[in-house]
Amino acid sequence: MEPNIEIRRLLDVMPASGRMMTKIVSKPEQNKVIDAAFPLPWSQDRPIYINFDLWRRLTKPQRDLLLLHQVSWLTGVKWIQPDIYQGVFLAGLLGGVVEAAQSDVIGVIIAGGLSALAGVRIWRINQSQASQLKADTTAVFIAQRRGYSEAEAAQHLLTAIETVAKIEGRSGLDFNELIRCQNLRAIAGLSPVGIPDNYSR
Repeated sequence: MEPNIEIRRLLDVMPASGRMMTKIVSKPEQNKVIDAAFPLPWSQDRPIYINFDLWRRLTKPQRDLLLLHQVSWLTGVKWIQPDIYQGVFLAGLLGGVVEAAQSDVIGVIIAGGLSALAGVRIWRINQSQASQLKADTTAVFIAQRRGYSEAEAAQHLLTAIETVAKIEGRSGLDFNELIRCQNLRAIAGLSPVGIPDNYSR
């Protein structure tokens, strides 16, 4: 597989927002098939790292859905939006700047602590099962605009998750992946049992 040709193909699969915010990078030395770091607020672009030697062992539909999941997760991470934690995070940053200008060490520590706590909470929310399930649902939705049916897209993503674990030499799926697979089975119509509501919140 020629990485540059596949990257161009994957860019066509992405939604416009994904092309603007993310960047596909070949990383042959990584053990994971596809990976992305959690995007920090000051990051301009959000790279998606792919080991194309491992990537080629997936089918084209599996590759499409895995990429759409990763793009959906990355573009779904919002640091600035109307939310209590984002408000506390910004208030803490502003407070820290004001207190630093006034040389108030205690004020800087308190404001910095508030920002740190809110930042950790935002990070946890975006690393949660709910954020992964939402990324799966968004990926399936986008795939329907690329010619897949909802059931086909869910099934391709399901098999991709299972195949990636084998390619990476893992003994099985982790807990989050098991929850995602059960949800995708329900979307694909392969299982009448979905996931409990508390996993998707």
